[in-house]
Amino acid sequence: MLFISRHAQTLKTLPSSSTQIRTYVDVYMKWKKDHYFDNIEHILRSPQLKSIIALKNCITNDPNSCIPISSVSKKTHHFDLSTKVTKFLRQFPSIFEEFVGPEHNLPWFRLTPEAADLDREERRVYRDSAEDLRGRLRKLILMSKDNVLPLSIVQGMKWYLGLPDDYMMSLDSSFRFVDMEDGVKGLSVECSNGEKVLSLLQKNTIKNNRGLLCSENRGLCSEIEFPLFPSKGCRLRVKIEDWLKEFQQLPYVSPYDDYSRLDPSSDVAEKRVVGFLHELLCLFVDHSAERKKLLCLKKWFGLPQKVHKAFERHPQIFYLSMKNKTCTAILREPYRDKASVEPHPVLAVRKKYIQLMKSSELILKSRRSSCRFSDDGVVEKDLDLDFDG
Repeated sequence: MLFISRHAQTLKTLPSSSTQIRTYVDVYMKWKKDHYFDNIEHILRSPQLKSIIALKNCITNDPNSCIPISSVSKKTHHFDLSTKVTKFLRQFPSIFEEFVGPEHNLPWFRLTPEAADLDREERRVYRDSAEDLRGRLRKLILMSKDNVLPLSIVQGMKWYLGLPDDYMMSLDSSFRFVDMEDGVKGLSVECSNGEKVLSLLQKNTIKNNRGLLCSENRGLCSEIEFPLFPSKGCRLRVKIEDWLKEFQQLPYVSPYDDYSRLDPSSDVAEKRVVGFLHELLCLFVDHSAERKKLLCLKKWFGLPQKVHKAFERHPQIFYLSMKNKTCTAILREPYRDKASVEPHPVLAVRKKYIQLMKSSELILKSRRSSCRFSDDGVVEKDLDLDFDG
């Protein structure tokens, strides 16, 4: 169900003499469930997979490629777990192999042969994709206000960007570690003179001849439209359709362009925010992120206080999944138009880890069945009697 109210507001004029008109439409949309996006497996299992890979790296970084449980048992928060580390490791016997250690009969863990092979493949993918991953990090920083981000923000986006734990070791000379206000450590990027960074939406527009390239003197693109992918059965009222058509025809401001002269309450500024979120999710290897993780970016990317409203106002561009007891923002385009964004090799490796997670579920199910039928031989005897009868 959609409800609207419309009001107009006179705004500033840019030096470029293009007036930023504000004809705001308050869009209230009842959340519509989409089973396809709610059940994308690598998004659904991402929280567990992140913890698995962190524990896997802890094991592979050990000189002996195995660890006693005592070395990780008190690091539940570090691995972002809601259960004991031992219990979590035992949930995935296809990945973690448990054995008795050399001292005090403590449990130790190492990778299974299948997981060790996949770890080697993952390392190869990181080596082969090093330049691409650097480029993603570079673009993230270039979208910020001053081409610099706190290291804590970069670290928070590391999983989404597909960066390895040692990504800092492979940074090139365009990156600089800097001191920010209040003693905060940051990472900056130097942009060469005349360098023009295009968003994926701009690249696809040029490739498909859907619009015009940005004009050098205005910094605004001519009516680049966002690809829309509505859920099945979603119908918009006429006034909403009219507003959406007007919104699509607004000038497009690239997230890499200077936005300081935009009136933050203008329609163009709203389209710039939507464009930023679109590009950000394009940079993420699975094109999704927990919404609460994105809210911490407001200060550094010049986003409005109610940036979360952009997801709710543009449900044909983004989908909000309520699975895993959290809200996950998903970009629709890569899942509905496979040619728009090329799948990333890091995501392919993560999907293979998920297959091992599923294999673990089968192993545990088989073990439970075996235990159920081996209670001191009583069940087996009953079965034998039934068979003989």
